[in-house]
Amino acid sequence: MAKAYWISVYHAIHDEKALAAYAKLAGPALLAAGGRFLARGLPARVYERGLTQRTVLIEFASVAQAIAAHDSPAYQEALRALGNGVDRDLRIIEGIE
Repeated sequence: MAKAYWISVYHAIHDEKALAAYAKLAGPALLAAGGRFLARGLPARVYERGLTQRTVLIEFASVAQAIAAHDSPAYQEALRALGNGVDRDLRIIEGIE
């Protein structure tokens, strides 16, 4: 079974306090759901049409596990804390075996 990768890219941060409240809840929720943080922060360098935006990369054992983490009550609580504090996109992609 191929691993899965959760990639979040933050296009704009409108409310730092909401983001901090989200992070306090989201990190433990995703770790408890089997996630492993591989990278988070601003890019060291961007190329082509890349943008300097906060990015988070989390590894899961499978796509099903990543989706279950997102849909878990603990992560949904983190999303409620975040509210409209950021504009971002979140993608779950299957790794190459």
